Amino acid sequence: MQLLPWIGTALCMLTLSASVMAAPPVEKKAEEQAVAALLQHKIVGRTLPLAEIQRFCERRVPRLECYQSTAEWEAAARRLRQEVLEKVVFRGQAAAWRNMPRRIQWLETIPGGPGYRIKKLRYEALPGMFIPALLYEPEKLAGRVPAIMNVNGHVGPPGKAVPYKQMRCINQAKRGMLALNVEWIGMGQLGGPGFDHGRMNQLDLCGTSGLAPFYLAMQRGLDVLSSLDHADSRRIAVAGLSGGGWQTIFISALDPRVTLANPVAGYSSFRTRAYHVTDLGDSEQTPCDLATVLDYTHLTAMRAPRPTLLTFNSKDDCCFRPGHALEPLLEAAAPIFRLYGQQSALRHHINNDPGTHNFELDNRQAFYQMLGDFFYAGDKRFDSKEISSAKEIKSPEELHVPLEQNQDFNTLATALAKDLPRNATLPSDPDGAKAWRQSRSRELRSLVRARDYSLQAVEAGSQTAQGVKATFRTFFLDGAWTVPAVELVRGTPQRTAILVADDGRASAAAESLRLLAGGYRVLTVDPVDLGESALVVPTQRYLFPLLVAAVGERPLGIQASQIAAIARWTQQQYHAPVVLVSAGVRSSMAVLVAAGIEGRAVGAVQLHGALGSLKEIIESNWTYREAPELFCFGLLERFDVKQLAALIAPRPVKFFAPSPRVKSELSGLRNWYELLGRKFDPLVVR
Repeated sequence: MQLLPWIGTALCMLTLSASVMAAPPVEKKAEEQAVAALLQHKIVGRTLPLAEIQRFCERRVPRLECYQSTAEWEAAARRLRQEVLEKVVFRGQAAAWRNMPRRIQWLETIPGGPGYRIKKLRYEALPGMFIPALLYEPEKLAGRVPAIMNVNGHVGPPGKAVPYKQMRCINQAKRGMLALNVEWIGMGQLGGPGFDHGRMNQLDLCGTSGLAPFYLAMQRGLDVLSSLDHADSRRIAVAGLSGGGWQTIFISALDPRVTLANPVAGYSSFRTRAYHVTDLGDSEQTPCDLATVLDYTHLTAMRAPRPTLLTFNSKDDCCFRPGHALEPLLEAAAPIFRLYGQQSALRHHINNDPGTHNFELDNRQAFYQMLGDFFYAGDKRFDSKEISSAKEIKSPEELHVPLEQNQDFNTLATALAKDLPRNATLPSDPDGAKAWRQSRSRELRSLVRARDYSLQAVEAGSQTAQGVKATFRTFFLDGAWTVPAVELVRGTPQRTAILVADDGRASAAAESLRLLAGGYRVLTVDPVDLGESALVVPTQRYLFPLLVAAVGERPLGIQASQIAAIARWTQQQYHAPVVLVSAGVRSSMAVLVAAGIEGRAVGAVQLHGALGSLKEIIESNWTYREAPELFCFGLLERFDVKQLAALIAPRPVKFFAPSPRVKSELSGLRNWYELLGRKFDPLVVR
């Protein structure tokens, strides 16, 4: 009952011809099937889009330069450390989080096992976000002793209670060390949807680094160790597996307090990751703009001359197999360790038993040996063989640390988004409006990293079905991107529409027919990561947009720049501005941005399924996987949907079948159009 009125409205809105309105259902279905078959015609295939984005990213990863002296290297390392912290980690509100006072809350102490006890604690990583932790403390302490921060990876519900991590901490304590066992964001007690790593990008959208909570959780953990009376500041170590391996190299390279590090099966160069997709990692491992400053090869070199053991597993069933991951790291870091005459401080260990993704006995004993060689050098009493302690492993319930209500990525983003975008009010006078549009257009181009691509169009054949002629085209942009397109024509078109759909052009048969019936030539295109240009990599497809952002580009900006370039070509080809049409949330944002950065070739915009506000992403608690390009760093800080639409005006921007949120957010745009000399309401479609 609800479908018929919608069809009638849509037919009216798109000015369908009487013949089409009267067409029998069987005939219309046959026509749609024929057009769908034309749109599904394979043009570039599935291999090329992946190859292009791999090449695009790999070429932008910085290489480690050659250095001739320790002084030259140390100056470079200081600069790299400062730039990473200022330009990547502590952007936006994170700069204030960085300066908050230390807050550690010690709780109960429970029995451990022979010779040690376990102290429960929680510490504040940033305002309102507490990290639960356990301190394994020897019962007899005299003088200064080594202190180890043990971090864990993707272990799910067990979190800090995972047995192999407990065993490591127990062994450290039984050897007279202070062992800190910290929970990792998203795991154990910090599990739950708000801590999903893919939700850190909500902070990025607000212009605050989503990486900062991870970094601060590690940095504050080192603060805990440094505050201990018996901790030896010359003997501070960090070790962890997988995501813990990432934590280990990241904090150990950037925080000079870490004197020994053992990342286990936890990272590789961005150049390696581009072609070994299992290594791409979560959002924090591929943070926005990191590769504009350095690569993981640089981080490895920044460990020099401090002892560093790189551990990999020969048959790793997760990621970071040594055959491709290890050599680039050693090749980059070894010359820097050599400058210090500390070649033996950079070591590697390849585990064969069991050889899978693990920090089990063999890997633990390799770590103990490293501790013995550098923290207990010359002490013949030190034994790297593991002390059997299986009966002392405790349950997650026994190791539970009481937590009060905690901030997470979503609550932090919600608070940040409340006052965004900044300077959201539109000018109220014509001169102010003109100046606003000019300055904001430049700002949008910079924010999304827009490019004016040169374009070469190649025709790749044609077919006709049900009176519709399809011309298959390939657009080559700057030698970097190939965008497939199908141009549909019926009769003598009077105008041209460029159609982009979230599910690709193959899903757009019905929309194409409606446009054809309205007298349009329809150019259906699949920009990067949509349709035929989607990156078909099982389970890792949505990780490549993270890598694009990590090397300093923006997936949304690439999509918009591709659409804008095709619009310019189409205008030149057919001597009139085009209408950009979208079908879906992702394509609508790409089309809005394309029209915002291309003022001449785009004459109008039609949006189906658009958001009313970028804040809906946060309110719905999306991860980047739902719509990776929409998490463009700082976009909501400066623009929401209303500001993007206002930027396009006085050109018409039509929101078809607007949601209640669209109606609420954009209700005032009619006045904006009047200010610009045009009577138009984006929410009223005729």
